Amino acid sequence: MRRPFTSKAYCEKSLQKHSITVNIPRLVLASTSPYRRELLGRLHLPFEVCAPEADETPLSGEAPALTAERLAVAKAAAVVEKYPDALIIGSDQVAYCGNQRFSKPGSRENARLQLRSLSGKVVVFHTGLCLLNVQSGRRHVRGVATEVRFRELSDEEIERYMDKEDALNCAGSARSEGLGVSLLEWMRSDDPTALVGLPLIALAEMLRAEGIPLP
Repeated sequence: MRRPFTSKAYCEKSLQKHSITVNIPRLVLASTSPYRRELLGRLHLPFEVCAPEADETPLSGEAPALTAERLAVAKAAAVVEKYPDALIIGSDQVAYCGNQRFSKPGSRENARLQLRSLSGKVVVFHTGLCLLNVQSGRRHVRGVATEVRFRELSDEEIERYMDKEDALNCAGSARSEGLGVSLLEWMRSDDPTALVGLPLIALAEMLRAEGIPLP
């Protein structure tokens, strides 16, 4: 789980080059994640980035999947006042194994403990996605689950991995788009980009439903 944003919301324009020149509604990514920003850039649409202020604390008794989807909606809704004419994208991810949730480790010791705990186990990364049309009030919400099985990891493998890759900002302490993929036995998902934090297959479907031409 990610920590709540405590700083004031800020916005910045994407510097991506765009190949689509048709008029489209203003598109806003309500996230500060560089990984989500990179993923959204793959769709070659002009967009802006705005940091939402949303309390990311799970509700009492709330299932991990519901937490991720609720927070995706909350993040999109958090920037509505700044963008009254936009399509706003919100996303959140919760990693869990059984009754245990895994947040960003934040320190090497926490990462070490996470990887030892996850060794040989299947972890679910549930990514919630919301596309909010502020003008019409339409809201598209989807949850995409990715199952990941970690190999049986030795302490030596864990230490070598942490020496070579910074995964302290990644839930579960393994970046699948980097060296972390070597820690895994398999991954199962309907959308390969969901694990990184933004399910592009689902998002493209939502955008087309709002009249955005893709590709």
